[in-house]
Amino acid sequence: MQLSDRQRLLYLYLREGWRRFSRRLALGRISAMRFSGGTPDRLVVAPTDLHPADSFAGEEIAAGRFPLAGRVLECEGDSPFALELPSEEFAVRLHSFGWLRHMRLVDPEKAAQTSRFIVDDWLQSHGRVIGGLAWRPDVAAQRIIAWLSHSPVVLKDADYPFYRRFLKSLAFQVRYLRHVADTTRDGEPRLRVRIALAMASIAMPATAARMRKAARHLDEELDRQILADGGHCSRNPRAALDLLLDLLPLRQTYVNLGHDMPAQLIPCIDRIYPALRFFRHQGGELALFNGATYTLANELMSALRYDETGGAPFKALPSINYDRLAVKETVVLMDTGLLKAVDLSATASAGTLSIEMSSGKNRFIVNSGRPRFAGEALRQLSRTTAAHSVATLNDTSSSRISGSRFLGPIIIGGVKKVDVARTERESGADGVTASHDGYLKRFGLLYERDILVAATGSEIRGRERFFKPNDPNGTIEKGQAVVRFHIHPTIQLYRASSNETRLVAPDGEAWALTCVDVPVEEEEDVFFADPSGVRTSRQLTLTMPLNTVPEVQWSLVRQR
Repeated sequence: MQLSDRQRLLYLYLREGWRRFSRRLALGRISAMRFSGGTPDRLVVAPTDLHPADSFAGEEIAAGRFPLAGRVLECEGDSPFALELPSEEFAVRLHSFGWLRHMRLVDPEKAAQTSRFIVDDWLQSHGRVIGGLAWRPDVAAQRIIAWLSHSPVVLKDADYPFYRRFLKSLAFQVRYLRHVADTTRDGEPRLRVRIALAMASIAMPATAARMRKAARHLDEELDRQILADGGHCSRNPRAALDLLLDLLPLRQTYVNLGHDMPAQLIPCIDRIYPALRFFRHQGGELALFNGATYTLANELMSALRYDETGGAPFKALPSINYDRLAVKETVVLMDTGLLKAVDLSATASAGTLSIEMSSGKNRFIVNSGRPRFAGEALRQLSRTTAAHSVATLNDTSSSRISGSRFLGPIIIGGVKKVDVARTERESGADGVTASHDGYLKRFGLLYERDILVAATGSEIRGRERFFKPNDPNGTIEKGQAVVRFHIHPTIQLYRASSNETRLVAPDGEAWALTCVDVPVEEEEDVFFADPSGVRTSRQLTLTMPLNTVPEVQWSLVRQR
């Protein structure tokens, strides 16, 4: 029996309330104990950090300027923790200490002195009182990994009192994380906590029983979150890359120390690689679905250089439900799935059946993507259906996002069913037909999308259709749909006629979007997932007054 929307909301409120209560109970109990425990006398190893480092950022930090999360904080000799921070994302980056990687590229003496000063100041200002953003489990997990990985920089020429304070705080944070791990929000945060605890169990002195327990908990979380096709259960293509950049050093540390590997670690890494190749456009960028933001080329290559799985990308990821149409140099990626769990939907998008299209090294049609450093209003705007290359009905998103501060911006309604049929209708051609019911409850209509890439790879044919489930050919009395094609900012648009617009890439490759049923209109747009920040762009739209035009057909044809 399906729950009503009211019953589902009540269930979500009760479950989130219980999670918060459980965490507060655990935190209160441990605070009373003051995280009692011994201080290790040394670190066993400093795990490798595979995230790319930036020498410019390192020099800026050494000079007292913190370039984090798209903002710059001028410290002018003060501690950054004594100043008002520019944004929450900036605070997360600062307190997680991932910026220590940039200090590797600075003069060693200057890097050690700067890093030690800032770490010592954090110990004084935030290390003694548990609370606030600095002690959010996911932030603490990133900080533990960063302190372990970059301990050679922080501890270079350190005096004994600082050395002891540093190790004592690390042990303190690890004990804290062990006790709150089970109450951490599901998804990436909880898995990152388990990665940090596994890392700490082998990089710091620990009993064999402690190492086995950390490995067992990590196995359970990996098995639950990394699905059979290698996708992360959040359905965010970027999530798998972010996790992989932590899992690879963990694997290498186990190997180097000769410890028994967590059973799921290597199989999960091997599964993630084909999923990453699936979402990778031929120019090297990852597709922008369900909360994914931009991926710098060196980030992706930092992970892919360890790829030993090889092989061509899959045609579909059946566990997280995406389809890939690839013929010669042309690639179309399509979101054909549902949420795996409401808990994992805080960054998911209402982009069911959206597509991205690339040819060679050029991305032509994209989704707007998630801004990495923008404010909350723009983050939520980027999740709407209108921010995706797909149809909207009556200016309404196909899935409904909660406005509750208590629950957070999770998806609480909309698409419940997606039907997908994969076909090869011509020799060498590749196609997919899919429909969803995201507009059924509100407007009584189903939406169907049919995409076919011709055998030559030089033509893409599409069909967009709205219809009543019990009367597919019946008249639709009212309503207006808009099919959007968000154009990558590097692509220039040239209007050939009211029904045709040419898309021209910087290298001269050109495609023409044509629709004979309705005009092809050009409109202003924004591209959220650009490394430089939110950027203006253009979109092409097909407007369908459903009482007269319930279906349109369009084509993209390579010109040269």
